[in-house]
Amino acid sequence: QVQLVESGGGLVRPGGSLRLSCAASGVTTNSFVMSWYRQAPGKERELVAQITGAGGRTNYADSVKGRFTISRGDVRNMMYLQMNGLKPEDTAVYYCNAFKRGEQYWGRGTQVIVSS
Repeated sequence: QVQLVESGGGLVRPGGSLRLSCAASGVTTNSFVMSWYRQAPGKERELVAQITGAGGRTNYADSVKGRFTISRGDVRNMMYLQMNGLKPEDTAVYYCNAFKRGEQYWGRGTQVIVSS
């Protein structure tokens, strides 16, 4: 059974930092494109950052470039999203996603609230 479990969300002040983690089980994440998506209230889910399996190429939404960093962990089947310089508009539920042709999996999400 495939499971993706996010953690690390919370309440943070503008300008602060958070590190989200995604723990995967039942899959070998190196064979998947791993991504972070987010969904704010009343908005569609959007891609935040992505990292490929082979080579570890990364891709970011324009809104987070230079502030967020996606990475795979040294521990097998872990993925992270380092978020710096957080803004109120980053408030959303953040989801971990694993994708390869014919397969896609989602976590349940972790809430991030950026507010003073």
